[in-house]
Amino acid sequence: MSMRNVLGLLGLVLLIFSIQGCAPSASGKVYTREQARQGMQVFYGTVKQVSEVSIEGTPSGLGALGGGAVGAGLGQTLGAGSGRTLSTIIGGVAGVLAGQATEKGVTTKAALEIMVELDNGELLSVVQENDVIFSAGERVRVLLEADGTRRVTY
Repeated sequence: MSMRNVLGLLGLVLLIFSIQGCAPSASGKVYTREQARQGMQVFYGTVKQVSEVSIEGTPSGLGALGGGAVGAGLGQTLGAGSGRTLSTIIGGVAGVLAGQATEKGVTTKAALEIMVELDNGELLSVVQENDVIFSAGERVRVLLEADGTRRVTY
């Protein structure tokens, strides 16, 4: 493997790790800059049920782009003439698919679906990252943000 291909592969690995850091948070404990100092409605209730779920990863295109570049670079090292062109194209397409799948997998998050019965009798379900564990029977707060999103907290 040539130095150029090694650098391309290293670049893809760094890209994948940087993508994970760019994924928006669905945590009940993380607030965006815009949410700071904004009023929220507070409701109290009791957790009725908690289920483990996943929040699907979001491909941004960077994984496909990086994977395609690396795949094409690796494909270019094979064959000669029209065979090299074909292997470059096949490598690029395979790299795009692998890059998309990798990015989606890296940005997928473990989450909880938390079913809460509010004190007013309303039943609602909130999905958020599982950085705070809730159990049936616990008293919780449900925060309603100005944009309509809700989060469950203690």
